[in-house]
Amino acid sequence: MTRIVIIGGGPGGYEAALVAAQLGADVTVVERDGPGGACVLTDCVPSKTLIATSTRMAVMSESAALGLRFSGGPDGIVGGLEADLATVNKRVRELARAQSFDVAERLAYEEVKIVRGEARLVEPHVVAVGDRHIRADIILLATGATPRVLRGAEPDGERILDWRQLYDLTELPEELVVVGSGVTGAELAGAYLSLGSKVTLVSSRDRILPTEDADAAAVLQEVFMRRGMKVMSRSRASAVENTGDGVVVSLEDGRKVEGSHCLMTVGMVPNTRGIGLEKAGVKLSSWGTVVVDKVSRTSVPHIYAAGDCTGVLNLASVAAMQGRIAMWHALGEAVQPLKLGWVSSNIFTDPEVASVGVSQKMIDSGEVNARTVMLPLFTNPRAKMQGFEDGFVKLFCRPSTGIVLGGVIVAPRASELILGVSMAVQQHLTVDQVAHTFAVYPSMTGSITEAARRLMTEHAY
Repeated sequence: MTRIVIIGGGPGGYEAALVAAQLGADVTVVERDGPGGACVLTDCVPSKTLIATSTRMAVMSESAALGLRFSGGPDGIVGGLEADLATVNKRVRELARAQSFDVAERLAYEEVKIVRGEARLVEPHVVAVGDRHIRADIILLATGATPRVLRGAEPDGERILDWRQLYDLTELPEELVVVGSGVTGAELAGAYLSLGSKVTLVSSRDRILPTEDADAAAVLQEVFMRRGMKVMSRSRASAVENTGDGVVVSLEDGRKVEGSHCLMTVGMVPNTRGIGLEKAGVKLSSWGTVVVDKVSRTSVPHIYAAGDCTGVLNLASVAAMQGRIAMWHALGEAVQPLKLGWVSSNIFTDPEVASVGVSQKMIDSGEVNARTVMLPLFTNPRAKMQGFEDGFVKLFCRPSTGIVLGGVIVAPRASELILGVSMAVQQHLTVDQVAHTFAVYPSMTGSITEAARRLMTEHAY
């Protein structure tokens, strides 16, 4: 029986463990925080639970046009609607623990052993957890990453926070300064804005979400600013001071931003140092990430890696697939290498931003030759009925064959809508095939088939 030790119990680790156990291996998962890892306990599950509440709040607050009015407030529009952050965070923590329990139950059902503690490699085939040594034929590194700390702006858990410390707050921050405008910064800035905080978003780039679709980022920034967020573009933070009753964020150009709390979202650092990887011969990149190939194999043949510690794409879905691929490959099963072009991603803002396949940037640069169509969401009948005006559906296809290459959706629950585009990309469907697919009327998905019809009819292949 093949002995497998997995270091890390997040999506990359526990999904790999399930595959390996089902293939008959003897599997041990070493996890410091608990089943599900940081993804379930402090990162993805908690943040998306918080965002679910904030999104509901935003929808209710903007329902006047639908004829809904709330008694007790100014003009009877939004009075009486406020967030009880203590209750919100209690629910967040409870759901995280429940999800961790579900992961533990699933692993136990497959007879996967779980060892709590911090692991390190002491020999190429030996993992140490405290004084215990575990021999392994195959080792999977799924150690994840931790929030990057900016020198001079170290989180203190009181007023200067990283996103893992948010759920200890019992009261809503009155004035929240968010440093960093990437995915995490945009998601949490938008969430606290909807919950009722005054929010200032400090972005070192020209716009929020600098690595995402420019049209999508523009829509989201416009929504944020319309709702009252202050977005400070081309502003780089150099230090944050806790003044006792607030914070002062110093910018590199000498300006200062004051608030009640500061949330630092300036990236992630892979958890790869101090666990014996260099001694075992595992190659690391200049960023400290584990270098892997398309089947999750490291520079050491019997050691694999999955998830944020590899820096491939910091998505739970990618971590899980990397872990599965690693076990399939290690245990001699047929396996298809990881294809990043098939990966769909979502930003859980309001509206959401989902994408898959090639990007607009690749098309604009000439890297990919494609035809494009973009339909604004306000033309969709279902969106009109629900009062949603911000967003669009964008679809890309090859000029000659009409094969769908990718797309971007900015809409409520875009994370659900993108599946149809993802299937079209992965199965190499043409816009003709998508156009001839029935969509419910009225529905948001109708904009996807309508976009396909536009691409099918506007130009001959």
